[in-house]
Amino acid sequence: MSVRRVVPNVRSEAVGESREFYGLLGFEEVMDHGWIMTLASPSSPTSQISFMAEDRTAPVTPDMSVEVDDVDAAYAAVLESGAEIVHPLQDEEWGVRRFFVRDPNGQVVNVLGHR
Repeated sequence: MSVRRVVPNVRSEAVGESREFYGLLGFEEVMDHGWIMTLASPSSPTSQISFMAEDRTAPVTPDMSVEVDDVDAAYAAVLESGAEIVHPLQDEEWGVRRFFVRDPNGQVVNVLGHR
């Protein structure tokens, strides 16, 4: 299993203003589902930041997202470790397979893979 990208998830009620501000730093919108918007660097597409008011398909808003090439293997490893699963492994209607796990510092990590 390998990591493809790590994205901070910023809770925001000012998504439009965030798009404008981070646009000043060279970020461009690459995804907008209404409840989550992601910006990326055109020169380094895996350099991303997401803004969301809430996660519409999970019980909590994650603090960060980690995209892996094999989400099922990541889930198995996390289960075996005994870490707290906050949101079970499932396929989302918007094209990802994911689960949430709490890290040792209490942060909620969205572990995902694109289908």
